[in-house]
Amino acid sequence: MQNKSKTAYKQQLLNDFNSRNNYDKGRFYIPIANKLVEFANLQNGQKILDVATGTGIVALNAAQKVGNGGKVIGIDISTGMLKNAKQKLAEIGLHNVEFIEADAENLNFAENSFDAILCSLAVCYLTDIPAAFQKWQRFLKTDGFIAFNVWSENAFPPSVLFREVARRYGINVPNPNKPMGTIERCNQLLDEIGFKKIEVETEQFGWYFKADETIAEDIWWMNANNVFGYQVLQLSTDKLEECKTEYIKEMQALAITEKDVWCDAPIFFVRAIM
Repeated sequence: MQNKSKTAYKQQLLNDFNSRNNYDKGRFYIPIANKLVEFANLQNGQKILDVATGTGIVALNAAQKVGNGGKVIGIDISTGMLKNAKQKLAEIGLHNVEFIEADAENLNFAENSFDAILCSLAVCYLTDIPAAFQKWQRFLKTDGFIAFNVWSENAFPPSVLFREVARRYGINVPNPNKPMGTIERCNQLLDEIGFKKIEVETEQFGWYFKADETIAEDIWWMNANNVFGYQVLQLSTDKLEECKTEYIKEMQALAITEKDVWCDAPIFFVRAIM
């Protein structure tokens, strides 16, 4: 990604996450974060780096796992998300957590600083995943590990459809799940970087929903305001409305089961040792 494009991307990312006032009320953010901490199998006394900590869900959970003898540093690029995280920290009263505003791809911790690096639902936002992982690897102690999660390549059919419809209008919306969207790709990347003992668990976080016109339009705007979707906003007013109308129509035509429309959402939990 060129510097100019990267700057625009990071600004859109900030716009998106700084506006998420009800992040913790999302369908799967908390259960997936808690599952990652459980999967990581943290131990008392460990020092943890939580990359893209957001509202601190992983960091605060991890801090209780490592105890007073341990330490958790949560970093995030979003001031809005960190404000929420710090408010929760003050309410809980933990003393082994620190939140820092920083870009996940421009961290400068000393080598051999952490026993583990965690990252929940944020790997897809990195502009260069291999480079970021290589850098994070240097922060790990000997036998330290990384634990993260990534969505399957074709997770979220409504978003897959959004990208398909946008493409008909000449707009290329990247699939954020493609780079790490299979178990094979996860294993290959980590192996090439030098990680070992790679473990992957798959879990389904899908749900059923009613694809009526109102919900279809809400999902349209959810995609259009996302960093992986805002590209459609470069269309003219008429073309944007046409694109939206086409999307809503096709959403309403999705296959309906006896429980309504299924939104498939498989996710991989990955753990690998230095």
